[in-house]
Amino acid sequence: MANLRNENGTCGCGRSPTGDCIGWHMLTDEEYASKTEADKEAVFEQGES
Repeated sequence: MANLRNENGTCGCGRSPTGDCIGWHMLTDEEYASKTEADKEAVFEQGES
């Protein structure tokens, strides 16, 4: 299954790769910039378990 961003999700800051709030709004710009594709992929995997 492809990882799709929920455009009508709960994320108001636009940082969540899923579209639903996962708390990334609390990260500093540097912390957010350091998120890798692997970090973003892990968010999808956690949501499937």
